[in-house]
Amino acid sequence: MKFLCVECDQQMTFGERQLPGDGTLAATFKCPKCGRVVAMLTNPMETQLVASLGVEIGGRTVPAQPLETVRKMVATGRDDAFDETAVRPDGPTALVWSTDAQERLGRVPSFVRGMVKRIYADYARERGIAEITPAVMDTARAELGLEGM
Repeated sequence: MKFLCVECDQQMTFGERQLPGDGTLAATFKCPKCGRVVAMLTNPMETQLVASLGVEIGGRTVPAQPLETVRKMVATGRDDAFDETAVRPDGPTALVWSTDAQERLGRVPSFVRGMVKRIYADYARERGIAEITPAVMDTARAELGLEGM
C-alpha cells in the first residue's frame, strides 16, 4: 500500500508510527513536494491482523533475516494465547459464553475466530463482564470501531 499526494501526484514518504496502547496503530505520511501530512489510524482488530502477517508499517530499516517470521513467533508466541481458562494477571481466569454468543462466534471464519474471541474476552474482562452475550458483542463492536467488519 502506498499513499499518494493528490495535489502533487507524488508518493508520500513515511513519517512516524505510534502505538497508543489501546490496540490501535497510528502512522503519518508526508508529501516530499508540498509537505502535506496524512495520518492512518487502524482499529485493534486491523492492528492485530497486520501484526500477525508480519507487515512492517513504514517499511524496513534493515534487510529481512532468514526465518524472521518464525523466529518472532517462537520468541513471543504463547500456547495459551486463546485459552480462556488460562490464568491472567489482569483479571478473572474464565468467562462464560452464552449459547447465542457461542453460535454467533461459530459463524466467524475459523482462521480469525481465535482472534475475534480474544478481542471480546479482553473487552469483557476490562469491564468486569462475567458473561459474553450477543448484546455484549454488539456493544464491543460499536465501542471498538469494528462495525464494518
